[in-house]
Amino acid sequence: MTILDHWVDGAAWTGASARTGDVYNPAAGTVSKTVRLASTADVGDVVAASAAALPAWRDASIAKRQGVMFSFREILNARKEELAAILTAEHGKVFSDALGEIARGLEVVEFACGSGHLLKGDYSDNVSTDVDVYTLRQPVGVVGVISPFNFPAMVPLWFLPIALVAGNAVVLKPSEKDPSAADWIARAFAEAGLPAGVLNVVHGDKEAVDALLDHPTVRSISFVGSTPIAKYIYERASANGKRVQALGGAKNHMLVLPDADLDLAADAAVNAGFGSAGERCMAISVLLAVDTVADQLVAKIAERMAGLKVGDGMRGCDMGPLITREHRDKVAGYLDIAASDGADIVVDGRGVQPDGEADGFWLGPTLVDKVPTTSKVYTDEIFGPVLSVVRVSGYEEGVALIEAGPYGNGTAIFTNDGGAARRFQREVNVGMVGINVPIPVPVAYHSFGGWKASLFGDSKAYGPQGFAFFTQEKAVTARWLDPSHGGVDLGFPRNG
Repeated sequence: MTILDHWVDGAAWTGASARTGDVYNPAAGTVSKTVRLASTADVGDVVAASAAALPAWRDASIAKRQGVMFSFREILNARKEELAAILTAEHGKVFSDALGEIARGLEVVEFACGSGHLLKGDYSDNVSTDVDVYTLRQPVGVVGVISPFNFPAMVPLWFLPIALVAGNAVVLKPSEKDPSAADWIARAFAEAGLPAGVLNVVHGDKEAVDALLDHPTVRSISFVGSTPIAKYIYERASANGKRVQALGGAKNHMLVLPDADLDLAADAAVNAGFGSAGERCMAISVLLAVDTVADQLVAKIAERMAGLKVGDGMRGCDMGPLITREHRDKVAGYLDIAASDGADIVVDGRGVQPDGEADGFWLGPTLVDKVPTTSKVYTDEIFGPVLSVVRVSGYEEGVALIEAGPYGNGTAIFTNDGGAARRFQREVNVGMVGINVPIPVPVAYHSFGGWKASLFGDSKAYGPQGFAFFTQEKAVTARWLDPSHGGVDLGFPRNG
């Protein structure tokens, strides 16, 4: 059985801990390898390696750091199919979806290649007699990144390129459920010329996470995951004096008005509800259908779902398995809740016949209509291929339901009425809004993040806010005396 080691100081490293965890192939339901689980002491050793590598990298020129990023971009683009196959084997998402994940990560890499502009300071000349004030943007230091199972390549690539090009040293703790992508990325950075120790990968579970949150040398934490864990990360890390960006969960609503193109809306609902088996924080999990078009829209969605092929992600299927057997069972359990709460199960994914091994963690796309807003099917973040339909009387009721929810990650409206769309984008208290776009993930030069219980901390991911998070501003006030100065003057500068 293959054992996946940590990646420290530019090489595989076993650490001292003897604990390991199983890594599954979700399409087969079998263990494919084991991964080492770090102890608190192991994490301390990894952080020490990062701290030792920091000074030389921090002092390297912007041109040198950008050069590494350009080289990494070429390696990632040339070998993206290799990385995509790893994602499919360990997460279960279909190969085309894995390639899409890498493409979105590449956007951030390319954005980081232009870091010179975003690392500039400001300069004010002659603010007082012979006095200038200017600012410097300097790296934070050793930073921690804790990434989730659902995007094992994209989420690290939201943070690593910006943190590294800004001159920080990074400790990455990936999900122990699908950890191999992190090692692949670290090796690719080493091949691109990143000095040993500047990016280290430590595998582990809660013990490793807590060690990062508590270690005094780690200056910041970046996290993506569920809201309860994001809140925990934020509270513990900030209590230890760290900067924190902790992106949490969601229950994203898509409001379809009567004037919308219903074919476009149905296509969008299927793609946004069942892509990556619904295991993404930007998935559309609730469809708010106005009563007058609800029957027609539900029928169109069900018709499209009938053509979806579920199975092994390397066999040209549309949707793969869920990440673990336990998660599959938990998601399937919501269908019993839906039935007991009086909802209509229009398409039941429990009976799917997959193109894959019988023991895979399968649950087909599921459509549940007339879901009561009191049901856990509506209130919980299910994180699976379950699309709930809630019928509303119109725009006002739909927006009221969005506003009443605890989350504020993403939302969408489908309409051909420009006035309604403009009103929606201004009124709704959600961090990312789509207009006839179901998953409004911003491009890399805008920042990603939600509102309310979907984000803890003041900084979103990547974009301009990413550079602000991974740098600290220093203000310098300088006076250089004219050569004709005739003596020492210790007084304050004088205006005039």
